[in-house]
Amino acid sequence: MTLRRLFLALCLFAFCTACGATPDGAGSGAAAAPAGGKTLTLGFSAWPGWFPWQVAQERGLFAKNGLKVELKYFDSYTDSLTALATGNIDANSQTLNDTLASVSGGAKQTIVLVNDNSTGNDQIIARSGISTVADLKGKTVAAEQGTVDHYLLLLALQKAGLTEKDITFKPLPTDAAAAAFKAGQVDAVGVFAPFTTTALELSGSKAVATSKDFPGAIPDHLAVASSLVTERPDDVQALVKTWFETLKWIDANKTEANAIMAKRGGVDEAAYASYDAGTTIFSLEDNLAAFEPGTTGANLDHQASLIAKFLVSSGLADTEPSLDGLFEPKFVRSLTP
Repeated sequence: MTLRRLFLALCLFAFCTACGATPDGAGSGAAAAPAGGKTLTLGFSAWPGWFPWQVAQERGLFAKNGLKVELKYFDSYTDSLTALATGNIDANSQTLNDTLASVSGGAKQTIVLVNDNSTGNDQIIARSGISTVADLKGKTVAAEQGTVDHYLLLLALQKAGLTEKDITFKPLPTDAAAAAFKAGQVDAVGVFAPFTTTALELSGSKAVATSKDFPGAIPDHLAVASSLVTERPDDVQALVKTWFETLKWIDANKTEANAIMAKRGGVDEAAYASYDAGTTIFSLEDNLAAFEPGTTGANLDHQASLIAKFLVSSGLADTEPSLDGLFEPKFVRSLTP
């Protein structure tokens, strides 16, 4: 199944179930905000670079900037992608390759903020006896089809001189994939933190490839419905401003912030602390640099062009998605002194 067909199937499922994705109610709720104004619905899911949104909600930082935000946590990352693509939420934190996949399926989305870059927290984890990616030949590997760790798996296979045809690929939601691997039902798995913690509980397992091996390949960002940029630019600006104020609060209150984020991730604080090196949070300066046109993996436009070509060459998309209007740097640029 191509990524385009997967995307369309997800959209059909969303519409047929009347409102698509169902967020985890325990992680949802509207942050306190001034009366009046329109609520902005912001989605996120299990990834260390996106958990600061939970801090923003619990510390009242959205309201501080005059925003009414309904923060929706999705147990299934794919459901969050579908929710944005089908208009059931206004904004979502997601990866660049998954945004390009949605755009290739016809979604109108704009990237306004870079949350982070994955520098090791996306991993291909294999059971005992499998030491390298080349050893995966003939083995069964699970990952969530069409999303970021499927992409990482294909990158790793390509680097090892293999293709997906050299393995038995088992498509499973990320949490189910991690559980299946831990139970010994597959030989390897592609997962992101915090599900890496679950997978590595299998005795003798280890990561044979990580996002650290592919610098810049997995940037994570805030994507919004393109209509939000044109119709409610002040709200988008306030959302971007809140992100950077949240990072400052976290830096000044690390113990309390880590407790909030660990709870949202369903792990203890020690496990959460171990994710630090694998997720590089982008500062305002990092954002400004990333939005600049360029020819390195650090430049979003260049990385997007590489991913677009890869999606087609690997059969995950039928045609390269257009990059026209995909990036809107004005919101981060307006925060410079």
